[in-house]
Amino acid sequence: MRRILLFLGTNIAIIVVLGIVLRLLGVDRLLEADGGALNYQALLVFAAVFGMGGSFLSLAISKWMAKRAMRVRVIEKPANATEQWLIDTVRAQARKAGIGMPEVGIYDSPQVNAFATGMSRNNALVAVSSGLMRSMDQGEVEAVLAHEVSHISNGDMVTLALIQGVINTFVIFFARVIGHFVDRVVFKNERGHGPGFWIVTIVAEILLAILASIIVMWFSRQREFRADAGAADLASREKMIAALRRLGGTPPADDLPDQMAALGISGRIAPGGIKRLFMSHPPIEERIAALRGL
Repeated sequence: MRRILLFLGTNIAIIVVLGIVLRLLGVDRLLEADGGALNYQALLVFAAVFGMGGSFLSLAISKWMAKRAMRVRVIEKPANATEQWLIDTVRAQARKAGIGMPEVGIYDSPQVNAFATGMSRNNALVAVSSGLMRSMDQGEVEAVLAHEVSHISNGDMVTLALIQGVINTFVIFFARVIGHFVDRVVFKNERGHGPGFWIVTIVAEILLAILASIIVMWFSRQREFRADAGAADLASREKMIAALRRLGGTPPADDLPDQMAALGISGRIAPGGIKRLFMSHPPIEERIAALRGL
């Protein structure tokens, strides 16, 4: 419940801040020009500010949000040999990958998972679950850390935010175009926007967002293959394959909130049919096959 409230509060704060910016810029008034006739240029600005702005604002606070949502304990002064090894391993991998040293943390969860987040290659966080530390041997943990460091090195968080921002922009834009069309043609509302516009717009946003998420999930799957390949370079292919096999033998992790699920390393068994389009991670067997083909 605490994680859900945190994410809801964060999203509300983003909407409030962007709403104030739009009001100060006068964009909201431009949308109602000519008695409510749709101003497409103003609408595009409106959609871009909310779509791109919201996405990159979420990216900017992603590390702060992840720490609190998952109760990550950042290792500032290693308390034992294991924590010292984690710091030393990530430092060596970051140096090899050519990025700044990420923060390293542990969060309490029985599930086998890890994630990386942050707004840039030199301002990131790598966190592993306590369940992963208990379930994997040192070589497998090293590969998982290398996988997360590769995500940072590849700039996956920034690219994902950019893709999500562009998609959000078009979802907001076309949802309002559809709402405007239905309001005029079906409900015969000639001036202003009636309840039909807002109802149709909300429904269209939901449906378009679901369809658009297919694109985001496709990119998420591709970046997992690239991070696996990067881990093979930073650790070794054999260690990464062993880590994936270990993941494949454990229950799929669901300890991360929906907004962070794509950031984790744990993948689920491939579902059949259309559900496969909405997977954030490729099936474990496909990832292993891709590594063997390197």
